[in-house]
Amino acid sequence: MYVLYERVNFTKCYIALNNNLFLVKKIAVILLIFIVSKANAQINIALKRQVDSVMVLDQKHRETLILLAQPGKRDSVAKSVSLSVNEANAHFWKLQNRIDSSNLAFVEALFVKYGYPGKTLVGSPSNEAVWNVIQHSGKIDKYIPIIKKAAEDNELPFSLYAMMLDRHLMNQGEEQIYGTQAMTKKLKNGKIESFIWPVKNPAEVNRLRKETGFTTTIEQNASRFNIIYKVVTLDEIK
Repeated sequence: MYVLYERVNFTKCYIALNNNLFLVKKIAVILLIFIVSKANAQINIALKRQVDSVMVLDQKHRETLILLAQPGKRDSVAKSVSLSVNEANAHFWKLQNRIDSSNLAFVEALFVKYGYPGKTLVGSPSNEAVWNVIQHSGKIDKYIPIIKKAAEDNELPFSLYAMMLDRHLMNQGEEQIYGTQAMTKKLKNGKIESFIWPVKNPAEVNRLRKETGFTTTIEQNASRFNIIYKVVTLDEIK
């Protein structure tokens, strides 16, 4: 008895297989383009460009002002603009305050029209631009509920709301929660010191920071300000 096997044309099989793989890849690419296009369609490109410009302006002179606050660098920065340290500090704050005032007026108009322009509307990291303007304004008290809602709706990183909440509490003379804010002030002992503003629960602060999305401890955060962290109470600064 003879068993007959059909002769297989391996060349045709190879071509058919490759054609199928090509078709699968093509469909995958089309689906990816569709998904990306749909996501981009939700983003207001014109508004994104506007808030990106606001972010640039928000930071325009702040790096210089930070350098003017550092003992090892302030003299050279002031010398570069032919001013004393105090004159340079006043000069750059005047320029930045003018920008901040304009930015705030723009942002307040956005709130009326859109609410908070978050990740869905302008994408990331453009969704952080408006947060910066409010964080650097004198109107945190007024707008922190909008920032909180944006964070709860995942339109803004929750850690940014946490930073604003800390600043809000510090401005009210209350203990902060996450240890994000620093201060230079004369203490009751008569010394002018830079310190992390008093924290409500120092023993739990690093756990809270981690749960909120911060990647550093309070000690590491203090080092960013050239501060060695120590617990300071409200009684020591009032």
